[in-house]
Amino acid sequence: GFGGFAWYAINFDAINGKFSDLDQAKKSIDIIANFIDEIKEKYKTNPDKTFILGFSQGAILSYSLSFFYPNKVQHVVALSGYINQELLPKEISKEIKTDYYCSHGTVDQVLPIEWARKSSPFLKSLGLENSYFEYPVGHGVAPQNFYSFKSWIEERL
Repeated sequence: GFGGFAWYAINFDAINGKFSDLDQAKKSIDIIANFIDEIKEKYKTNPDKTFILGFSQGAILSYSLSFFYPNKVQHVVALSGYINQELLPKEISKEIKTDYYCSHGTVDQVLPIEWARKSSPFLKSLGLENSYFEYPVGHGVAPQNFYSFKSWIEERL
């Protein structure tokens, strides 16, 4: 809506308040997973060094993709997003080796910082490597954040 792009609809109503269209979100996860396979094949990329970076809905879907498609990507950069428990498989594979860079703005007016703060403890509870950072911005990415995740990526190349 509002002339913008989205991976899935976010709806508002008087009964349910704000809620995501989970069917659309799951279809988007599948589309992204297929696209990753196409890119790996077309460009003969190193299948052991696949990164995905997502912002907002893209971060939410990047987290989810890493659980629905274990080890399709080895590294997730999740900016201004959170792990949506409704977008996780019923059982999470114990074979996942993916690591995560997570960051969020402390004054994010779109996705509350409290939601993002749950990501690192959740990932740690699964034994998954992750780095979590906060920056004094709203729903965006601070310049310091770019340098931080750039370094994180370079360490893994």
